[in-house]
Amino acid sequence: MTEKHIIFGSGAIGRATAEESLKDGKKVLIVNRSGKMDEMPAGVELVAANLYDPASVRKVAEGAAVAYQCAQPEYNEWQEKFPPLQQAIIEGLTGSGTKLVLVENLYMYGETGGKPMTESTAHNARTRKGQVRSAMSKAAFTAHEAGKLRVTSARGSDFFGPWGTDSAIGNRLFAPLIDGKKAQATGKLNIPHSITYVRDFGRALVVLGESDAADGKAWHVPNDQPRITQEEFIKIIAEEARVEPKMSGMSKFMMWMGGFFIPAAKETVEMMYEFEQPFIVDSSAFEETFGMQATPLREAIRETVAWYRSHPEE
Repeated sequence: MTEKHIIFGSGAIGRATAEESLKDGKKVLIVNRSGKMDEMPAGVELVAANLYDPASVRKVAEGAAVAYQCAQPEYNEWQEKFPPLQQAIIEGLTGSGTKLVLVENLYMYGETGGKPMTESTAHNARTRKGQVRSAMSKAAFTAHEAGKLRVTSARGSDFFGPWGTDSAIGNRLFAPLIDGKKAQATGKLNIPHSITYVRDFGRALVVLGESDAADGKAWHVPNDQPRITQEEFIKIIAEEARVEPKMSGMSKFMMWMGGFFIPAAKETVEMMYEFEQPFIVDSSAFEETFGMQATPLREAIRETVAWYRSHPEE
């Protein structure tokens, strides 16, 4: 019988995970609120479910070997809605035998003063969203330690790639440049900032889902050229798109001003330290344990440029 993998959430990372699972010969089910999805990957089944309800989670995940938690509320609703969403998923999967693989970011570490982040970096977040991320992660691994379910997680940096339009490294960089306009980066352009390719994120999640050695631990998704600056990244985009590398960086004050009109911009203000000091991810533990290397950055950017050109409406 073909092994069933279920993916909660149909955003860019959920899509990438589905595509990687299909390559691996799995039966793939994506779950979101609406039961609708643009350009659904061929071979994927899509259903609607209320993931805030443990009973609904339990029903839709019945028979799944692995569940990938890629769902999240709106950025400005994290504090109120994210913890109960993930807790409902954990409760729904408890005792089912389904392994839970979490999508996480790096907010829980807080400011490191430019020191590279490893999986053993202490949770030292002072931001609201960083504290939410830390509490959620600790709760999930506490459930693992209590024997309720198997848990592992993949932690990635700001990501780019197909469908990754909402990321700080996504639509504000690629779309304007391809149209011959100026890329609107966040913060300083000339400091190192690790960037994750969304297809590597999906591949890493599937690797963790299939490995017993991953259980009970968080792992950093591999990034090619983890010390690249946004300026260098934008120049490669421009080269691949064959356009002039125009760019500017939005300061913390500009983001604060934008927050009066755009809720997501307001929520970004407290996270601006990521773009004002070196933000470097050490993913050597994942690479050495699982033998996975990130997609070469230029190749990943080339694929992303091609996607944006084929999806001008996005």
